[in-house]
Amino acid sequence: MPNPRNPPPALWDIFCRVIDNHGDLGVCWRLSRQLAARGHAVRLWVDDPRALRWMAPGALQGALANITVLPWTQPFAPLPDSAPCADVWIEAFGCDIPPEFIASRAQRVAANIAPPPVWINLEYLSAERHVERLHGLPSPVLHGPAAGWTKWFYYPGFTPATGGLLHEDDLPARQAAFDRAAWRRAQGVPAGALAASLFCYEPPALPELLARWRQSAQPTRLFVTAGRAADAARQAMRTINAPSATVTGTLTPAWLPYLPQTAYDELLWGCDLNFVRGEDSLVRALLAGQPLVWHIYPQHDGAHHAKLQAFLDWLDAPPSLRDFHRAWNGIASTPLPALELDAWRECASAARARLLAQLDLASQLTRFVTSKRQTIK
Repeated sequence: MPNPRNPPPALWDIFCRVIDNHGDLGVCWRLSRQLAARGHAVRLWVDDPRALRWMAPGALQGALANITVLPWTQPFAPLPDSAPCADVWIEAFGCDIPPEFIASRAQRVAANIAPPPVWINLEYLSAERHVERLHGLPSPVLHGPAAGWTKWFYYPGFTPATGGLLHEDDLPARQAAFDRAAWRRAQGVPAGALAASLFCYEPPALPELLARWRQSAQPTRLFVTAGRAADAARQAMRTINAPSATVTGTLTPAWLPYLPQTAYDELLWGCDLNFVRGEDSLVRALLAGQPLVWHIYPQHDGAHHAKLQAFLDWLDAPPSLRDFHRAWNGIASTPLPALELDAWRECASAARARLLAQLDLASQLTRFVTSKRQTIK
């Protein structure tokens, strides 16, 4: 019988636009890697692939078998007629596949050279209740050269009624083999110190947190990720009149370079508290099983408030963690509550166990695609 984790190999076209902060590309690269590990071939179309140089060294040089990174140019340059047609199209996070690409495939379908692809609209991650209701629903294409074809909504999620989350089959084994004590020694974390990672936008409560750590009796080693988080941390240190390059009281910052995805995983495993943002780092922090605080992507209409509440409800977060999230995300103007790390760790560990008991996104997605391919004539 076929293995549900490894349906028949297919050729996938994944389309990714880098809006900001590299999170979309991070998710698309993880998905590409996991499909390739299952024997599928992937063409990853990206409008700005530069972040792959540090996120996945060697990716742009074709170092990983079965994955080809292709430029999404303006105007778009379709593949030559000799190129094979993909079995699956993925529109990642609301991007639209170039009309030239669709028209080229429609011509082949009309000539009976190839069938229509299984066309997936890969949505953003949310714990809101509508995700379970909408996951897997069809969306008929009514206009253009692909009129009569069908797109399918695919929703990642935290429950068995959704499309699941991205994680590698060997992730638990790699994490179990990780020498946390050796990593902390190598990173200069003193015995008894708090190690925290910071990956955020510009949280309004950041100066308050840094001031608290600066005055604490317990040493804190703060690993600050490159980019917006580093800019926000330097600004926060100026706000509290703290130098950014040296020890400030008991707070010692470590200014990190851009990290490959594997090194970022180890950072999350090695720290006692992880501040994350967006989607990709949230999932990796959940799978790390350590206490975490999520800086959700802010939306002008305030829609992120309900999304954060839904996530905290799924997480079964204790009151102190809920209050910390509201202050960290600027939803409440109250002081940051105390870090109740033991309770937060218990919550994170339980969440990790629930997630690992569910089938991962790549496995579910390939199974979903296989069922749709069987119905396409």
